[in-house]
Amino acid sequence: MTDTPKHPFKSIAAVAITVVLFAIAIFMLVQMWQLYMLSPWTRDGTVRVEVTNIAPEVNGTVRDIFVKDNQYVRRGDKLFEIDPVRFQLAIDQSQAAVDSAKNTLTLKLADAKRRFGATGAVSAEEQQQYQINAAVARAQLDSAVASLNVAKLNLVRSTLYAPSEGFVTNFLLRVGDYASEGRPVMSIVDKHTFWIDAYFEETKIHGIKIGDKARIKLMGYDKVLEGSVQSISRGISVENAKQGTQGLQQVNPTYTWVRLAQRLPVRIAFDQIPEEVLLASGLTASVEVISENYTPSSFQKTLRRWLEAWL
Repeated sequence: MTDTPKHPFKSIAAVAITVVLFAIAIFMLVQMWQLYMLSPWTRDGTVRVEVTNIAPEVNGTVRDIFVKDNQYVRRGDKLFEIDPVRFQLAIDQSQAAVDSAKNTLTLKLADAKRRFGATGAVSAEEQQQYQINAAVARAQLDSAVASLNVAKLNLVRSTLYAPSEGFVTNFLLRVGDYASEGRPVMSIVDKHTFWIDAYFEETKIHGIKIGDKARIKLMGYDKVLEGSVQSISRGISVENAKQGTQGLQQVNPTYTWVRLAQRLPVRIAFDQIPEEVLLASGLTASVEVISENYTPSSFQKTLRRWLEAWL
């Protein structure tokens, strides 16, 4: 029985394929390492926006509502109105107090004037007393006028208006509800204040500068938006900074072999928001900063685009 002849070319081809695959694997690992550890890119981005909490400055029953949840409003649009009857009655009461204080002041001034001219019949102490009475009456008039102005202001504040242009959200008010002073009943999302908080690892912060251009990929859209680095946060919460017993700093021991990099918020401003893109606070985004300190290879660019599209 004869042995099957061996083909040296097959062995060489197998070794060559193994070497090539190993080289490709090493190349991929190096590129992935540079992409994740060195390049200023993160998938941990969140859309943020400025929100105004709307709370009445006076107490009362809601009489009319002029908006609904998620409605777009312009600055100065009416939101809702509190029943103004009580505030009008307060104005009438304050106006009566002002009129009474005016009459009292007129009387006190006349008394002081008569006593001031009666030389010898009225002592200096009595003249001074009448002048003091007139001053007290003037102060009472000023107080009544101030109360009247407050009553008028309360009437004006019984109708609430939109302080900015945006969208009404978290609308919890109904006609007949009792609105309490200082208690928020709705919020307005300012449409002109959207930005991205991109959380970059501390190992990548050195490659990011204020003014650098940025590419923004929202999870729900295929279109890539343009932006720029507006600011870099100068601090995050430190767990070990909590105060422990005896007023001393509490430091928790760690035994991990691998030290995880902290993440710092980097504020990214939108250059332009297309009409077809609906922004909402809390949306997830991937952010790539175009930094002068790091130039990705063509393969890394392709790999990042693939990750943006599928992850």
